[in-house]
Amino acid sequence: MLEIPSLDALQKQDFPSASLYVVATPIGNLGDITFRALHVLSLVDGIACEDKRHSLLLLKHYGITKPMVAIHEHNELEAAKKLMVRLEAGERWAYLSDAGTPGVSDPGARLVTEIQMNGYRTIPIPGASALTAMLSVTGGALLTGRGQFQFLGFLPTPKNELEEVLRFMIESPIPTLFYESPHRLTKTLIRLSKLLDSDRRIIIGRELTKKFEGLFSLRPNEIPAWLENPNHLKGEFVFVLEGRDRKIVTESDESLRLAHLLSEQLSSKDLCAVLQSMYGLQKNEAYELALKVKKGGS
Repeated sequence: MLEIPSLDALQKQDFPSASLYVVATPIGNLGDITFRALHVLSLVDGIACEDKRHSLLLLKHYGITKPMVAIHEHNELEAAKKLMVRLEAGERWAYLSDAGTPGVSDPGARLVTEIQMNGYRTIPIPGASALTAMLSVTGGALLTGRGQFQFLGFLPTPKNELEEVLRFMIESPIPTLFYESPHRLTKTLIRLSKLLDSDRRIIIGRELTKKFEGLFSLRPNEIPAWLENPNHLKGEFVFVLEGRDRKIVTESDESLRLAHLLSEQLSSKDLCAVLQSMYGLQKNEAYELALKVKKGGS
């Protein structure tokens, strides 16, 4: 068993009772647990988790034994009521999803909402997340997006909704991070390869933090060949689609003429927001253009 350092050696902090500690756990490599998370898991009176069998692997690895209850997407509301009885008695409890940060494309949001609405504290214990791990190695895509990005979680299943989301991502001037399951991976990537301009990049993170981790940066025409390797299609995936080039706005732009028409119904502030969405402009750039459009439309 690894000896867990006292949190006093790391940072002075109170650990209030009658609170739920929302604890991030490793997404693959057990070494990614934080000392603070281990301290909290050793301190609490019980641990609620998405799947007890999964969480037990982590807890046994670090020699932590606590009462456990399962709280997952199918019983979150009912289980939250039972957990609040424990908090009312002054106990501390932790919540773990199967991997990563609870609530981020994982159960936990409903539980946290119920706990907060009933006046109890929820305390985040940050740590591993596939989202932030992928962003840290995205590089140029974040630079072209000026540090901005959007996260869509798992893509929708219905064909029409999926098509709408794919087109939304393609039109966005900022990079899009999303998840996709292995059994839908090929169809989604092939569709993207047909819709994307030839110079756009999609970055694929496969099995992040695990033994066979891989990071791939592909142009649309490279996607079919990449999919031909069966080893590429196994595991868990995170994707980043590079944002489209920001448009150069000119008086001849059809969208700008539409903006002139909208200016008759919108305030300068609302028009600024529309222009930011249309062209991927910074707020000050969009505001200057909105003033120009308002003046020309008056």
